[in-house]
Amino acid sequence: MERGQGFDAVVIGAGAVGLASASALARSGRSVLVLERQGGIAREITARNSQVIHAGLYSPPESLKTTLCVRGRELLYPWLAERGVAFRKLGKLVVATDTPGRARLEELQARGEANGVLGLEILDASETRRREPAVVASGALFSPESGVLDAAGFALSLLADAENHGGSLLLEHEVVALERVPAGWRVEVRPPGQALCEWLECEIVVNAAGLTSDRIAEMAGVSIDAEGYRLKPCKGSYFSLAPPTIMPLDHLVYPLPPGVSDAGAGGLGVHATPDLSGGVRLGPDAEYGEQLDLAVDPTRAHFFAESVRRYLPQVEDSWCRADFAGLRPKLAGPGEEFRDFIVQEESEKGLPGLINCVGIESPGLTAALAIGERVVAGVEGVV
Repeated sequence: MERGQGFDAVVIGAGAVGLASASALARSGRSVLVLERQGGIAREITARNSQVIHAGLYSPPESLKTTLCVRGRELLYPWLAERGVAFRKLGKLVVATDTPGRARLEELQARGEANGVLGLEILDASETRRREPAVVASGALFSPESGVLDAAGFALSLLADAENHGGSLLLEHEVVALERVPAGWRVEVRPPGQALCEWLECEIVVNAAGLTSDRIAEMAGVSIDAEGYRLKPCKGSYFSLAPPTIMPLDHLVYPLPPGVSDAGAGGLGVHATPDLSGGVRLGPDAEYGEQLDLAVDPTRAHFFAESVRRYLPQVEDSWCRADFAGLRPKLAGPGEEFRDFIVQEESEKGLPGLINCVGIESPGLTAALAIGERVVAGVEGVV
């Protein structure tokens, strides 16, 4: 990178959201540079999650989480198919394990239909068992639009699309300062192995920095506590069933969430996810804290087995093997109310040309293409 080089847009972060934003901006005819602090793309949130394509069942109908999830999913399946990225449209069973849960399935169905999710169907116990013989439940909500994908392949396809439209990527370049200048923004970065920083100028900065997106927003001049942008990191661990042939599943299987929406919850509960290789993964749990690592405690096998035995009673503790963990950039702390995605052009804060993507947890992977669309719309309203 030449010192002082200019671009129309700089995207901070090469996860799915950053790369989808870069792809959309490059397609709009803008020169785009993606800056990533890691040595490769999609190594943090994008790589460490369930890799589920969500239908849009859980969040309030008017929320960004819902609108971007539904729009993103509509865009995602054709994108994956056209580019040869692996995916399976499995469908999801959200299961009730008792009679009161059946009424909550109806509430969840109504929420999903209000969100624009098509094809939702409530199944009785026998039909649930017919479709998924390993599941024991009083009933289930079937969502045909849910699935799984190869998140790494998706990220590569986004990068390829951005590059095919003139975009560029710089790895191991960490953003250390942002400053408003007459032309837009001055971005200071630290290249690998160098004590001195370099800088460039651009009209637009897209903050898609994931786990550090609140810090980048603060660097740009946002009062993150006053604006509610400070993240509350939440760790989610996963266990896999070994060997994978013990209990194959044909669908995603989720428990009923704590409420009709995911408000106030660390997640949607420990669920069972078939992966693209034929295995089954259990998780995630939810552990809040400031000093979180990515180690998975193998002694938690009993907790994970016990969690899914409510609807998969044959699962034994000994089947569960520690797999991996990820961190979620949550805006809602434990016990707090629902918090929506922040995808915001910040002219009203006196920061024109800055677009913050903060708190993009699940279903952010599903929503990535729609977030890219919204980023371009935000840019075109200002620049």
